[in-house]
Amino acid sequence: MSALSQKIGAYFVAMAAMMWGFDAVVLTPRLFNLNVIYVVFMLHALPFAVMQPILFREYAWIKKMRPSDLTFLFLVALFGGAIGTIAIVKALFLVEFKHLTVVALLQKLQPVFAILLARVVLKERLSKYFLLWSIIAIIGGYFLTFEFNVPTLAHNGKMLPAALFALLAAFSFGSATVFGKRILGLLPFQTALFFRYGLTTLIMLVFVLATGTLSQVAVTTQTNWVFFCIIGLTTGSGAILLYYYGLRHISAGVATICELLFPISSILFDYIFNGNVLSPIQWFSATIMLFAIYQIGTAPPAVKG
Repeated sequence: MSALSQKIGAYFVAMAAMMWGFDAVVLTPRLFNLNVIYVVFMLHALPFAVMQPILFREYAWIKKMRPSDLTFLFLVALFGGAIGTIAIVKALFLVEFKHLTVVALLQKLQPVFAILLARVVLKERLSKYFLLWSIIAIIGGYFLTFEFNVPTLAHNGKMLPAALFALLAAFSFGSATVFGKRILGLLPFQTALFFRYGLTTLIMLVFVLATGTLSQVAVTTQTNWVFFCIIGLTTGSGAILLYYYGLRHISAGVATICELLFPISSILFDYIFNGNVLSPIQWFSATIMLFAIYQIGTAPPAVKG
């Protein structure tokens, strides 16, 4: 692999990370007037509709895939597409533009959950190195979120449910990473993306029909439609395409460093667009947490148990 291709790969992953940071702080929270389930449905249905004339040949893969492949694709869509996105959007809506950076930073705990789940699904043994840095990351995440307050009292009590949703998102996205390992070696990245969005759209369609939230189409404003289109084509499917393309050319360790631009850009965008600044204890806690996540992400691979 050439040095040029590695630089290009790192650039694409970094760009995707910054796009996700922009989305978490600037774009998705602007849809707060709509129901969360409806928002997540539209964020997948619209890009999937746009994919049809471009990637329609991907349907041919259905006949080639084994039942186990489809099962893991479904799990990726369920956790990474449906549950994870519902949780992070709900967390962003709960904080009402006041603590968006905290929610974005908490989501970076997903490597902890990914490795824990890998212990169950992939039978990978947990090292003392991982356990040490995981504990440090979780402690850092606590003080980042609640500072020196009791969780139920922090920020008028809204940070506790927001933090729990953010952690659910981290767990879900981490789970999707583990399940995705079982299929990314078998399918081209654009095929995995196509079926992830398709299956997530079907899952979310069941949710919106069961909850009656599809009726929100009638109250979706012109501004909402503009943000749906921007997110769907840029920070949504567009960022994922950049990420997977870049990931093909760099190591997991380099990707971990590049992905740190997600929380860093979140802090910057939250200050530029919302005027929010972390307190000194939050800055210190965020630094500790991100350093611990970096240590986890660049640690030697786990061995099979």
